[in-house]
Amino acid sequence: MTPPKYDPDGQLSLGEPAPDFTLKDVISDGQVSLASLRGKVRGAVVIFSCNHCPWVIKYEDRMIALTRKYQEKGIPFFIISSNDIVKFPQDGPERMKERAAQKGYPFPYLFDESQEVARAYGAQVTPHIFLFDGDLKLRYRGAIDDNPDLENRPTINYLTDALDAVLRGQGAAVSTPATRALGCSLKWK
Repeated sequence: MTPPKYDPDGQLSLGEPAPDFTLKDVISDGQVSLASLRGKVRGAVVIFSCNHCPWVIKYEDRMIALTRKYQEKGIPFFIISSNDIVKFPQDGPERMKERAAQKGYPFPYLFDESQEVARAYGAQVTPHIFLFDGDLKLRYRGAIDDNPDLENRPTINYLTDALDAVLRGQGAAVSTPATRALGCSLKWK
């Protein structure tokens, strides 16, 4: 298999296949594998996130609402925490499970202890969004929308626009395929 291509900034390049992962879901205590979805979904969203980041907290309710809307349409969401839990223990599995229960997460909340998955995607901040089409090729990467502070008043809904394009079968023609993901830097070991 050919290794994926990356942009000069280290992020997975548009059009590249989703790097596979098998990670522990802190909600179910089971293992979740992206490879098991190949050929079974209309797309997939991978979001690098965590518990403590103020940017994530601002976007959290939107992440939940988008998941509820789009997973019914065949696009599951996977939220991955990759932060160093020695320096940030609040991002560890037990606290992740507490946060998921508190907020009623409708998506798996996965723990990337080795940080290998974050590196494979070129994740840089939390939240950092990666949207793949039904063939699991990257069609959008970046921010959820252009306004983290005013939940009900973003002017551009980047992820929603890209999700709708993928559902129409126009993933390769997403109008804004990449934006700058804004958030807290990933906490590397």
